Amino acid sequence: MTSAKNWLPRRAGIAAAGLAALVGAWGADDWPQWRGPTRDGRAAPGAPVPVRLPGEFTALWRISVGGGFSSPVVAGNILIYSDEAGGKEVAHAVEAATGKELWRAPYAEVFGDNWGQGPRSTPFVDGDRVYVQACNGEFRCLRLSDGREIWRTSFEKDFGVKFLGSQSREGTATRRGNNGCGVIDGSRLFLPVGGQNQNSLAAFDKLTGRVLWKAGNDEAAYSSLVVAELAGVRQLVAFTADALCGAGLEDGRSLWRIPLKTGAKRHAATPVINGDLVSVNSHTFGLACFKISREETVWKADAAWSNRQLKINLATPVLVDGHLYTLGANRDLVCVNAATGEVKWSQPGFGRGEKDNAAIIVTGTNLLVLTEAGQLFLIKATPGKYHELGRLQVCGSNWCHPAYAGGRLFFRDQKELWAMDLSGCFD
Repeated sequence: MTSAKNWLPRRAGIAAAGLAALVGAWGADDWPQWRGPTRDGRAAPGAPVPVRLPGEFTALWRISVGGGFSSPVVAGNILIYSDEAGGKEVAHAVEAATGKELWRAPYAEVFGDNWGQGPRSTPFVDGDRVYVQACNGEFRCLRLSDGREIWRTSFEKDFGVKFLGSQSREGTATRRGNNGCGVIDGSRLFLPVGGQNQNSLAAFDKLTGRVLWKAGNDEAAYSSLVVAELAGVRQLVAFTADALCGAGLEDGRSLWRIPLKTGAKRHAATPVINGDLVSVNSHTFGLACFKISREETVWKADAAWSNRQLKINLATPVLVDGHLYTLGANRDLVCVNAATGEVKWSQPGFGRGEKDNAAIIVTGTNLLVLTEAGQLFLIKATPGKYHELGRLQVCGSNWCHPAYAGGRLFFRDQKELWAMDLSGCFD
């Protein structure tokens, strides 16, 4: 199923010893995967907390990039991003401090549709490896130091999940791309393969690519996987095109399942975990929360609350002190009681058009909010009222989640990638 085929990507002329030093310089506040160190939009504990934004935007560095909606990630002094170049989906490694390219590695044919072209799944870094996933279901494990391929798998060739693109009539991953990110837990890597014949979810040995198990029959949507403890059991949580479900980490056994079939099956948000509660959102059913419980070997998944007015399309909420903060259905930012679904406040002016998105990073008790229109807000995370600490126009239209590491914010649009130094914004 996998191969150990190695090949050398185009280098940018950096000495191997110098790159090894960059790889080894890991910090406690890295941003190595989708939505940060713990996949919940929170900066690492101890990361510096900005209390204001600069009076005007000045880039620490900026580089030109190709198309795509993939987000940057940071590990130590290396930033990884994916884009479209020369008809390929390409992974790039650059110095986080300067933007200087270290290597680049093409890994799949590019896909495009009416929303644009280029990769849509965010890379993730684990130790000395970086993992990248293409829209067409080609997945690669690369060496972080030089981009060499270590192992690969293909959703179509190895699991029979054919990528249809515009030929598909429904809004699943087979139509708009395999956008949801896999997740690593210990020695295992889990991917949302999405197919019949027990191919919906798959677990791999993260070092070799050996398939450990495969399970389920759901199509993949655009949501990323999460590993969480629910009802006392650590498990894999997936928001597929057909359901919200939990699976055993060791064997993929179904623990609980909530059917959630919606218009176009366009599930894009990542599940949000709050104790034994799991929240998900959709443009069809709004924002909904479910309570997961267990009595001996019997699992239950019950509706806790639902707010059908919060028809949130792409954005994933963040959780701070029992409240959810996210882009609402009316181009507004909303604060929602995570235990009841009650809206505490709503602030207009955060979206435009029909494809609104906003990415939120939690730093202490403050929120860094990057809107689709490229505006950066700093907001106090308080349920009492909307409290804005600053705003700046920083980039163009985007659907890309920024990364926050080392006191710097990294973000991109369809043309450029920027680094913004926030060190002057701390007390």
